[in-house]
Amino acid sequence: MAAADNHLTNGNWGGEPSVPNLPANADAVDLAILVNLLTDARVSVRQIAKQVGMSAPAVAERIARLERSGVIQGYRAIVDWARLGFGVTAFVAVTGVQGWEQRETVAALNALPEVERVEIVTGASDLLVRLRVRDQQHLRDCLFDRVWKVPGVHRTETLLSLTDHPPKAFDLELARQLLAAREAQPPSGRAGAAGRRRGG
Repeated sequence: MAAADNHLTNGNWGGEPSVPNLPANADAVDLAILVNLLTDARVSVRQIAKQVGMSAPAVAERIARLERSGVIQGYRAIVDWARLGFGVTAFVAVTGVQGWEQRETVAALNALPEVERVEIVTGASDLLVRLRVRDQQHLRDCLFDRVWKVPGVHRTETLLSLTDHPPKAFDLELARQLLAAREAQPPSGRAGAAGRRRGG
């Protein structure tokens, strides 16, 4: 995964990082481990241990705890599908049939091989579907033969992506931001974390 140098910013972001919503049980060591894994999911526990100044068994236990708690939900390869022939991305805004069970429609759309994800959204449409297809003919076939035949789909609007930029390293950027915020806390706020670091 490519590392991003800049932190996420928005109009409310000031000069000093803050930690309004960090879980109490996610200390700076946990976040440092997370940053290492997001930078390279294949990094060894021994390498992470050197980075965070802990023993390898202690780091392995923390990773296991992050997995058990659901913070880490899996490890995956990042695939450039355009290199495998699926170079067109399309977004389909779906308006559902009034009164239809939306979960059935979402499940049926998710079952289509070209569908990357389905989001339930607000606004004029009910769902936003991201498709990955080979070309415009494949897109037509997908819409005509599959999407439009899904029960509960009333109307669609299709938007073609004009470029295929790689996704930003959002998880890594956010983890770095949270780590910087945690490290910027006053010493009293980090006392518990420091004690856990010494104890492994």
